[in-house]
Amino acid sequence: MPTFTTADATRLAYHLRGEGEPLAVLPGGPMRASAYLGDLGGLTAHRRLALLDLRGTGDSAVPADPATYRCDRMTEDVEAWRDHLGLDRLDLLAHSAGAALAMLYAARHPQRIGRLLLITPNPSALGLRATAEDRLAAAGPRAHEPWFPEAYPPFRAWLAGEGGFDDRFLPFFHGRWDDTARAHAEAEPAQTDDEAAGRYFAEGAFTPAATRAALAELAAPVLVYAGALDGGPRPDLARRVAACFPNAEVSVQPGAAHYPWLDDPEEFRRRVAGFLDR
Repeated sequence: MPTFTTADATRLAYHLRGEGEPLAVLPGGPMRASAYLGDLGGLTAHRRLALLDLRGTGDSAVPADPATYRCDRMTEDVEAWRDHLGLDRLDLLAHSAGAALAMLYAARHPQRIGRLLLITPNPSALGLRATAEDRLAAAGPRAHEPWFPEAYPPFRAWLAGEGGFDDRFLPFFHGRWDDTARAHAEAEPAQTDDEAAGRYFAEGAFTPAATRAALAELAAPVLVYAGALDGGPRPDLARRVAACFPNAEVSVQPGAAHYPWLDDPEEFRRRVAGFLDR
């Protein structure tokens, strides 16, 4: 397992899978160890994945200063990683909350981005967020599924600020609630640093106007990838994210939610590899 050291002397680990040109990967969660990404639906057949464990997660060390868990503070971790990998430019894929970090990194180091892939991104860095209305609208078409009658009323109440998160909500984040999805969801608590997650979006992490201005000048091709069944982001929000870049395209995977490589690995692999190889 390769490691490198950041500017504040924190040792970070990353995992290499597959062969070919490297594709740097930032996990979401926020602050979930990269193990949940697996081989991204078999993308290892096209690229050598380098999957980073963010500070305090997976095989990476806990930093001396917990304030460095804030999203914007970790952009220089990504830059130190790029330098360690010996790459002039990164092809960078980021999932969910990791996309906020990727956007901040691209805004700060635009010359270091080869291609940028934002998979079901959290667009907080742009001042955008999925709303409760978005999530309810995405949930509605799934009323025929057997888990829905038990899950929907408390899900609606949670989104209204009444009650906490419940495991019954997990099917809404997966396009197919099968054994693969259940195993994936069950692994999350052990893979996530809750303290770090609570600091990731801390006040001051984002300056949306400045980030939008910087990303409006980004020359690199950008793919914003959404699942048709995902409530965060819904396809319309993904299109608003893409509009913040001068050279972006949107891909919406049918039947997929927040983890599209689980819902249809072959389709995910085909679309992502097509963008990378273009």
